[in-house]
Amino acid sequence: MIDMHLLEQFDAERIEIEKGNVIFDYGSKAQYYFQVKSGEVKMNNFNRDGKEFIQGIFYAGQSFGEPPLFADVTYPAGAEAITDVELYRLPKDVFFELLKENPEAHLRVSEVLASRLYYKAIMASEISSQEPEHRILRLLDYTKKHIHELDSTDILEVDLTRQQIADLTGLRVETVIRACKAMEKKGEIQIKKRKIFR
Repeated sequence: MIDMHLLEQFDAERIEIEKGNVIFDYGSKAQYYFQVKSGEVKMNNFNRDGKEFIQGIFYAGQSFGEPPLFADVTYPAGAEAITDVELYRLPKDVFFELLKENPEAHLRVSEVLASRLYYKAIMASEISSQEPEHRILRLLDYTKKHIHELDSTDILEVDLTRQQIADLTGLRVETVIRACKAMEKKGEIQIKKRKIFR
C-alpha cells in the first residue's frame, strides 16, 4: 500500500504481534495507521451466538483499519494476528501529514479503500441473496483479482482455510465443504491435497 521507505521516513514504528493476539478491539478509538510488513491479520466481528464473521484478511504490504481514522469513529471490528506478524504503526496525525505531503500515497490509499467498499457491497448482496456456491466463487474471484492481482486465466491456489471461507461468506464450514465438493464436480474449482484451486 504505502511504500515502506516512505513509512520509515515518517518514523513508523515496527511492532511484532504473536499469532492469536489482538491488535485492536471492536469499539476502541482509532489512533494509528497499520500496515502489514509480514504475516497475516484478520478483522472480525462476533454475533450474539459467538459465531465469527471475518471482515477481511490482510497480507504483507496491505493496510487495515483505516476508515475509522478518516471518519474519527471507533473500530467497527477487531483485528487479530492470524500468524506471527510484523506491522508498521503510524500515529493518526503523522499518517495524515504523510498523505498531505505525498499525493500519490493518498491516491493509492483512496483506491484501496474504494476497492474494499466495492467488495463489501458485492459481498453484502451475495450474503443476503445468493446460493453458497455463488458466494464462495465470488470470494475466490475477488481474492484472485484484487488480493493476488492475477488474471482470470491464471490459477489461484487458495490460501484460505474452509473455516476462513465460511467466516468470510457468512456460511457454516460444513456448507463450505459440501459446496466445494459440488463445485469440483462441476469443474468450477479443483481440489488437490485438500487445497482449492480456481
